[in-house]
Amino acid sequence: MKAVVIHEYGANDVVEIADVARPAPGPGQILVKVQAAGVNPIEWKIRNGAGQRLGMTLPIYLGSELVGTVAEVGEGVEGFMQHESVFALVPSGAFAEYAVVEAVDVAHVPANLTMVRAAALPLAGLTAWQALFDKASLVGGQRLLITNSSGGVGSLAVQFAKAVGAHVTAVTSSRNEAFVRGLGADEVIDYTSQPFEEQVSDMDVVFDTVGGDTFERAFQTLKKGGCMVTAVAFPSDEARRHGVRVERAFTVSNAKQLNEITDLVEAGKVTPHVEAILSLTDVREALALSEAGRSRGKIVLQIAG
Repeated sequence: MKAVVIHEYGANDVVEIADVARPAPGPGQILVKVQAAGVNPIEWKIRNGAGQRLGMTLPIYLGSELVGTVAEVGEGVEGFMQHESVFALVPSGAFAEYAVVEAVDVAHVPANLTMVRAAALPLAGLTAWQALFDKASLVGGQRLLITNSSGGVGSLAVQFAKAVGAHVTAVTSSRNEAFVRGLGADEVIDYTSQPFEEQVSDMDVVFDTVGGDTFERAFQTLKKGGCMVTAVAFPSDEARRHGVRVERAFTVSNAKQLNEITDLVEAGKVTPHVEAILSLTDVREALALSEAGRSRGKIVLQIAG
C-alpha cells in the first residue's frame, strides 16, 4: 500500500510516498481503509523537527486524522462491522491507504456528511471542543473571542460556541468576513484594519490558535477572572498581570466527544468546511497550503474514491 513517510526532518523535499506492507489489526484494534485524511499544521511541524521534540522516532508516517471504512476488526472489538464508515484521531499514519486504529478512538461518521467533509472533523473538532468546554468551561450567555475564526479549528469553534448559546466575536481578515458571519458569529473584527485588542473588551473567554504576539495581545480583551485558552502557546506572565486564568489545550482522542460532535452535525447545527481537496500524490502541495496559513476551513487529502 501507499503511505506518506519522512526519514529525516526538513522541508517538503523530505516527504515521500512509499510502498509499505499493509498492517493488520491486533486485539482491540480496527483496520481502516482510508478514504480521506485532514491536513493539519502538526504534520508540517513534525516534518520540520517537532517530531523529535514529541518523542517520535524516524521514520515517521504522517497524518493525524482519517475517515474511511472498516476493513477488518481485531479480537475483542465490538460495535463496528466491515464496510461501516468511521473516523478517528490517530497518533500518526493517516496519510495512507490503510491504517490501524485503536477501536476506543473510533466513531461512526455523521450520516449527512461525505467522507471528504467528515475528514475535516476529528482533529480540528476535538481541538475546538476540548479547548472551549474541557478547558474554558464555556457556557451559554458568555462572551467568546476567537483569534483565528476562519481556519479548520476556528470555524468549528464558532459553531460549537453558538450551539451552546455563547456570544461569539470572531477575528479574521476582511476576505473572510462573510464566511465567518455565515458560521454564526455575532461580531466580526477585521484585524487588518485595526488591532483587534483596541476593538473589543470584557470577554469571558478567548480561544487562541495563532500564538506569538496575537496570544500576548489577546489578554487585553479579557475581563478580570476571564479565561484564555490556547492551542498553540504556553502560559506567560501576562495572565497574572491581567488577573485571568490561562489554559493550554492538548488535543487527545475521545470517541465520546466525536459522537457529540456528530450529533450536532446531524442536527444541522455544525457544518465542517473544506477549502481544498488534493490527492495523496499532492501531499507536498497540501502541506505547503497548510503552512501558508491562509486556508478557509480545512485542507483534505482524498486517498480513495
